Amino acid sequence: MKQFKLPSAYTILFLIIVFVAALTWIVPAGKYQTKMNDEIGKEVPIAGTYENVEQSPQGFSDVVLAPIAGFYDPESYEANGIDVALFVLIIGGFLMVVTKTGAIDAGIARAMTALQGKEKWMIPMLMVLFSLGGTIYGMAEESLAFYPLLIPVMIAAGYDSLTAIAVILLGAGIGTLGSTINPFATVIASDAAGVAFTDGIILRLVIYIAGLLTCIGYVVRYAEKVRQDPKASLVANMHESNRDHFLSSADGHHVPDLTGRRKCILLIFLATFGVMIWGVAIDGWWMAEMSALFLVMSIVIAFAGGLSESEFTDTFVDGARDLLGVALIIGVARGIVVVMNDGMITDTVLYWSEQAVTGLSSVAFISVMYWIQVLLSFFVPSSSGLAVLTMPIMAPLADFSAVGRDLVVTAYQSASGIVNLITPTSGVVMGALTIGRVPYEKWIKFIWPLLLILTIGLMVGLGLEASGIVTPR
Repeated sequence: MKQFKLPSAYTILFLIIVFVAALTWIVPAGKYQTKMNDEIGKEVPIAGTYENVEQSPQGFSDVVLAPIAGFYDPESYEANGIDVALFVLIIGGFLMVVTKTGAIDAGIARAMTALQGKEKWMIPMLMVLFSLGGTIYGMAEESLAFYPLLIPVMIAAGYDSLTAIAVILLGAGIGTLGSTINPFATVIASDAAGVAFTDGIILRLVIYIAGLLTCIGYVVRYAEKVRQDPKASLVANMHESNRDHFLSSADGHHVPDLTGRRKCILLIFLATFGVMIWGVAIDGWWMAEMSALFLVMSIVIAFAGGLSESEFTDTFVDGARDLLGVALIIGVARGIVVVMNDGMITDTVLYWSEQAVTGLSSVAFISVMYWIQVLLSFFVPSSSGLAVLTMPIMAPLADFSAVGRDLVVTAYQSASGIVNLITPTSGVVMGALTIGRVPYEKWIKFIWPLLLILTIGLMVGLGLEASGIVTPR
């Protein structure tokens, strides 16, 4: 019998949109009153003000328009999607221009020679770096820029594209899960909860370090199995096609020399990513500034590589075309939240969550809180959007369960972080898998044991803290 195969990411996301639209006909519509929070610049719900409103069921036209509105809908709790999609397209053009100069191929060849026999050390070093981006500033969409760079390196080292995806997605993801000073999760949520973001930082630091070590061990174990036996790869059936797709200089073909000009291009290339990280973490950059950076640097690299005007424009457009599918995924994913908001069921789900945790013991309260945040994270994958939506309602409930509000913040960011490693509503996950040519079901098969390990660890940590065993209250 023919083996069952999941449909494409586009189909999965569109089916979720249809499902959520159907829920708008069944789930009662409701709305909280809101007020402007000047600290975070967003409207936040006011506890105790939920009321039912007129039903707003989403029909055929709403479903069809949802992926379009996902790019620009101003009412969504998510940031607009068009800026992320444009960033992805410009990244594609930038990377193709660098590839055209031969600098990446020459650099990979030199790196593989230098790391011969020591390739596995790349994995922990890179995961630590990406995790720092996650815990410091919530590295997410901007990580999409690194996948086309790392995947060829990993494949050339004898690993597979899934290994490269795991290094970046789990590295940045576990950092975000264990956010310490992340302004887009910990700081916003703490502010909305009415506590200092440093409250609870010890537990978050423990979660970050323990989670990072667990993820590194998990990825290294898988990667070494693949390197020793390529048939052990979860994408083994795509081994040859992936080599042809990601390695423009395949075995038996000429590898360009690492000339002085190409070294200069690689330095510019790496400096560009360094500037991007500085801009996001220090100077408050976001998609517009990052897109402008990569557009300008692609022109600089074209000059440094001696490309003509026509070579540059043709190459840039070809690169953007290669990542067009990723850009489309982002809009479709955000369309799910658009349907929920337009159907007036987002606040209803939040209200049900509020009712579910009222009157529970400390340990039961934080456990239920965690799983509620897991559920909500599937519908609101934005960490900042989820914080603004839930913290004004959920944090005050902790006062009646003898639980610190800072622990509610930790439960929120842990749940959001773990869901965003797998949720198909996240443009980051589906974008990464699309770039790496890894089917969604293969990613789930790879990651589910790790999710189980992390979840058990999180439940134990949150429970011990809530009971006062770790920190007496």
